[in-house]
Amino acid sequence: MEATVAERGQITLPKAVRDALGLSKGTILKVELEGSRIVLRKSVDDAVSRARGRFKLEGFDDTDAAMRAVRGQPAGEPEAGIAHDGDADR
Repeated sequence: MEATVAERGQITLPKAVRDALGLSKGTILKVELEGSRIVLRKSVDDAVSRARGRFKLEGFDDTDAAMRAVRGQPAGEPEAGIAHDGDADR
């Protein structure tokens, strides 16, 4: 596939590439140089990542307590398969 550099340095990515990567207007691409190559990477930053840490859990000590309440588990009861420190049992 080819893309031509326009007067202002812009290129149009082929539709097959945009469709394969789910690129749409406003998608952020990371531009990197690797020797004489230009590498474009789809940014993995998403709405969930940007929102992380911005909301408070009113009435809960931590996320684990909130999740137990959502799942209907009594407070302080560890989830099956989860160690007390939050690491999964191995």
